[in-house]
Amino acid sequence: MLARLAPPLFVLIWATGFIVARVVAPHAEPLTFLLVRYLLALLVLAGIVLAARAPWPRSGREWGEAMVAGVLLHGFYLGGVFWSVKHGLPAGISALIAGLQPLVTAALAVPLLGERVSARRWAGILAGLAGAVLVIAPRIGDGGVPPLALSVCFFGMLSITLGTIWQKRTGNTLDLRVNAFVQYVGAALVTLPLVLLLEEGHIALTPPLLGAMAWAVLGLSVGAIGLLLYLIRQGAVVGVATLLYLVPPVAALMAFVLFGETLSTVQLVGMALAALGVAVASRN
Repeated sequence: MLARLAPPLFVLIWATGFIVARVVAPHAEPLTFLLVRYLLALLVLAGIVLAARAPWPRSGREWGEAMVAGVLLHGFYLGGVFWSVKHGLPAGISALIAGLQPLVTAALAVPLLGERVSARRWAGILAGLAGAVLVIAPRIGDGGVPPLALSVCFFGMLSITLGTIWQKRTGNTLDLRVNAFVQYVGAALVTLPLVLLLEEGHIALTPPLLGAMAWAVLGLSVGAIGLLLYLIRQGAVVGVATLLYLVPPVAALMAFVLFGETLSTVQLVGMALAALGVAVASRN
């Protein structure tokens, strides 16, 4: 049952990250918000692990491997995306850059994991990419693109790509709850010095921010990441990464419902194409 529900549930929850970013932006500095989110997630996960009496990593190597995954999957990826958007990169362009992940994952999975990427899966990957571009393109507009912010966002995309591959290679023995906990230790450790160096620690405890923080911790940091780790453990990383093509269409639908953002015919076609690409690439 979980194997069937996990992919659509993961896409649905992961897409809410764009909504959280939009809600939080006026109320907190991005890296400060992420650091508080990681620390709260650690408290929640510690309680879950202790209640379940799940086994902790048995060696320093297991601790280190999970922390590296956390630095890549959370620290550098989320930090890069949030920072670039805060510093002038349009959200549409940042989503489009993040949408390159399945393509890069497919290219790297062959030499790094030895996964065979079939012609059918390549076709699905390219169709999904085309669909994601169609969804995002109408939002890009004619605004300038800051080169530094663009580079930082691209770095974040590479980070989550490498983190997915690293997790597949090293994270198959730890309990998923313990794995997530150790990952957030790594994410917090790499984010703390960045906050001290780049930000003033501003965070306003307004009702919108508190609501977004609660969902970011429970829904995203615990729920979505747990599902992501489960999917990586159960399947090929290329197939898992391809699911991310569905995130921009789902996020666009959420923005339409919550914020009244309109959806053009081109965007609707892109949603259908992205869904088709994922269906083709993920088919067993």
